[in-house]
Amino acid sequence: MPVGPNPEPNAASEVLWLEPYPDLLFEGTADAAPGPDARIEAREAISLAFVAALQLLPPRQRAVLVLRDVLGFRAKEVAAMLGTGTESVNSALKHARANLHRRLPAPADPPPAGDSPAERAIIERLARAYEADDVPALVALLTEDVAITAPLAGGAYVGSAAAGRLYGWIFAQNRPHRLIPTRANGQPAFGVYVQDAATGVFRANGMLVVTHPGDRIRAMTRFDNSVITRFGLPRRLP
Repeated sequence: MPVGPNPEPNAASEVLWLEPYPDLLFEGTADAAPGPDARIEAREAISLAFVAALQLLPPRQRAVLVLRDVLGFRAKEVAAMLGTGTESVNSALKHARANLHRRLPAPADPPPAGDSPAERAIIERLARAYEADDVPALVALLTEDVAITAPLAGGAYVGSAAAGRLYGWIFAQNRPHRLIPTRANGQPAFGVYVQDAATGVFRANGMLVVTHPGDRIRAMTRFDNSVITRFGLPRRLP
């Protein structure tokens, strides 16, 4: 694939920074469901609010969704935090959930169960393609409308063609990668390591969180290496 300068992402407006959360730390909060109000099931909410906050919702809806459905605050508490009324909070939450579910996979195309053989197959194929610098194999795993984002960088590479150009540029740098699997926000994730040309040591370069309905990847979100140690991953590999 011809490779030019670092490809520019598609413009995106007001991306909200929300860090990945280790699934292992979330295990202890499963019994702390908030209030009597109907809410998205806790594990699902962590995953969906993460995606929504990065890509989909207006700022007020993002804030209300995270505070109510992820962190478990009651409507009155959220209203006090945001300097508004409970009716406004409830309305924003209703619209946020509706906007979210319009973008979710259809019931006929749900994601495989976490850490199931089906999910492991997708993730193993992704890791092999990434570590082999194999752009066609990686692109074959993506949906046509895939979104590749990095919250601190802003913008997004939308569509499999844009993703192919991005990874063509990354892999053309000839710096070998290693991917170490973990889980974040209820989704598969990897610690990404890049080899130091001088020492041969693989150093942490970031974290990649993967969203996949069915057997295709719909989104990959890249974080910097400041979050690596929260997941029990080392800063370098032998």
